[in-house]
Amino acid sequence: MIRAAILVLLLTSRVAALAQIKINDSLSERVFMPYELTYFVDVSNHTPFQKIISDEWAEKFRLNRSYQNIDFKNNASYWIRLPIQPNSQSKKIWLLEFYDQTIDSLEAYVPQPDGSYHLMKMGDHQRFSERSIHHKNFEILLNRDERVTRPYYFKVRSHEFADVRIALRSVDRFIYYALNEYYLYGMFYGMIVIIALYNFLVYLAIKEVKFIYYIFYILCVALYAMSYDGIGFQYLWPTHPAWNDWAVGVSLYLLIFWSLVFTRRFLSTRANSPRLDRALKYMIIARSVWFVFTLIFLPKMFTFRGLDIIPLSLIFFTGINVWRGGYRPARFFVISYGLLFTGFFIRTLVYFNLFPFTILTHYSLHLSFVLEMLFLTVALGDRIRILKDNRDRALKRVIRQQQTNIALKEKVNRELEEKVNERTQELGKMNEELMHSNAKLDRQAHEINQINSILDLDNWKLKNKVKEVLEERMHEELMTFEEFSTLYPDEMACYRFLEKRKETAEFQCLKCSNAKYSPGTQKFSRRCTKCGYNESITAGTLFQAIKFPIAKAFYLTYVIYTHKNHFTLEKLSTILEMRLSTIWAFRKKVSERIHFFEKRDKPQTSWEDLVVDIPIKNRSTRRKHQTPA
Repeated sequence: MIRAAILVLLLTSRVAALAQIKINDSLSERVFMPYELTYFVDVSNHTPFQKIISDEWAEKFRLNRSYQNIDFKNNASYWIRLPIQPNSQSKKIWLLEFYDQTIDSLEAYVPQPDGSYHLMKMGDHQRFSERSIHHKNFEILLNRDERVTRPYYFKVRSHEFADVRIALRSVDRFIYYALNEYYLYGMFYGMIVIIALYNFLVYLAIKEVKFIYYIFYILCVALYAMSYDGIGFQYLWPTHPAWNDWAVGVSLYLLIFWSLVFTRRFLSTRANSPRLDRALKYMIIARSVWFVFTLIFLPKMFTFRGLDIIPLSLIFFTGINVWRGGYRPARFFVISYGLLFTGFFIRTLVYFNLFPFTILTHYSLHLSFVLEMLFLTVALGDRIRILKDNRDRALKRVIRQQQTNIALKEKVNRELEEKVNERTQELGKMNEELMHSNAKLDRQAHEINQINSILDLDNWKLKNKVKEVLEERMHEELMTFEEFSTLYPDEMACYRFLEKRKETAEFQCLKCSNAKYSPGTQKFSRRCTKCGYNESITAGTLFQAIKFPIAKAFYLTYVIYTHKNHFTLEKLSTILEMRLSTIWAFRKKVSERIHFFEKRDKPQTSWEDLVVDIPIKNRSTRRKHQTPA
């Protein structure tokens, strides 16, 4: 019984597959859904046409009543057989039309009276001018000769989903349908242009950048719709069919990008919802990264639209959240994106064959885009109206407050005038007393200044005397670090000493040996006028590249030069609070410098001569005899 049922089912499908379609003038249009067509899927893409039309391959063409759009196999060849019985008595000219403008390759094999087939190549990978009928869809004129008894064959291949619905129409019905369709497209894109111009004029009036973002958004909507419905290929890039593979993905990314940017600006999410504002920024980054990644590494997912429900949901949720937070302009924003979601939802149900295919459901996305743009425009206008009302109320409050302030000011002025008159008389008396007191204070200040001048002169003489005594003592006996710090208390005093010492020597650039310089970018530095090299104040001195305070380095130099064996390393480490290794390394550096000058037979009268008097004309010599502490 099971075998008999299967046999009956196969015979039934075979008879259905072989049944010819009769042309009837009373029925000007008939649409064949994919589950009504007999087709064969060639995964290898190498089956020749001669095999396809052979009798042994006829049984491979079968109906699939459970076919759904998600069953479509990308990059596979769909061979469709459509037997049409010619009717020479028909007073109309008939054609076949494929709805989907995004089919990559469409080969139509039209039967001829002599039994052969005429090949017509179509698809969005060919220039628009190569089409037999310059229409956004693909059309094939039927042969009216009754001798044509063989079926029509179509080979459909696309890198992404392709809608394989076929419409059998009379030419007069096609013209009526095409004119109305293009008329609706003109209204749709005309509304986008008008809304864009309107918002541009509003931007020129109030200078708010959100209107520019909105213009970019609706223009991206237009570009996406034109890429999706074939209008863009017909009118914008008819000679560049390769752009059809990228137009939908690029325009979809731009649409999502500008919608996220516009949402942040329109809803003022930075102030109204900081967390969602950060989420929108991260979504912009994530969508951009996904766009670049799919463009370079995963082109098969470049036009995938399923993931864009995430940013659209975030936009919708943000609008609801901001509206609930008391931001009134967000109410029309929520309505507009609610309509857009409805259009996407209906379009998705049609794609999964859960909604029947009708003109309204087919163009539901276009209709939702129109309603969304209208409500967003109303939202922008409502926002301006709310801001104007708030401004007017604020101005009225300011005017009332100013009137109150003026009345209060007049009252206070009268009271102040009375008090001023009273106080003027009192101040007159007090001024006379103050004049006498000031004269007395001036005399006392003059006397104090004379005393201070005398004290300052005595202090200056005393300091110079102390300094002279310390300098004489420094050369005669060992000074403590506290006493030495009186002469060189900080690094600025040390740098001034180095500056005076280096002024007596000739300048020579360490890079190019130039002899001229100007003040450098840092304090005490010198800049070569030829190569621009900045020479620091310690360059070419004993203290170049040290890693501890220069005031301590001064004292170490003084102690090592004048009283070499007076202090042990441990004692110096305790006095200066430095590590033994650092003191040992610097003492070695000073000793090598002393030995170097002794070899040159150049006498030094004090440790100051040792600090700067080193060879700076030869860089290699300086590096050889300097060991950084």
